[in-house]
Amino acid sequence: MYRPYAVGVPGFSSDPESAIRGLSQDFCTGFNTGNYDQVSALFASDAIFMPPHRESSQGPRMIERALTDLGEKGYQGLRFETVRVDYSGDLAIEVGTYSVTISREGFVLPDRGKYLRGWRRLGAWLIIADCWTSSLAAPEKGTRGLDTKVA
Repeated sequence: MYRPYAVGVPGFSSDPESAIRGLSQDFCTGFNTGNYDQVSALFASDAIFMPPHRESSQGPRMIERALTDLGEKGYQGLRFETVRVDYSGDLAIEVGTYSVTISREGFVLPDRGKYLRGWRRLGAWLIIADCWTSSLAAPEKGTRGLDTKVA
């Protein structure tokens, strides 16, 4: 996507851990710049996307819509930190943490949590399942959950 590649094509690497760590950063870059189509291209045709506080989406088109919806709802500054990548053959599991801010109506709510992402090598490494879950308590009923006013 945006990072320079030393050799070859994105997602193709003899080192699965390096390839997956790089592709996860491509996910953040694409999301943070509003290039949701490029992020959805990281998903396999039968992939499932399960972001926090949202219904699941399946397949690149629905995933692109879900990503666009998140962006339009004020999600920004997405960051992933890969904690570990375990792999065997053409399958890999990535475990990590995320942070993101949600801006609405002049208020900002930081969110952070953890994620689990499944990858399959289909020529290139593609996401087959992506699940995030917030580590923060959900806002209380009747509150906006957005507690920091932006000047």
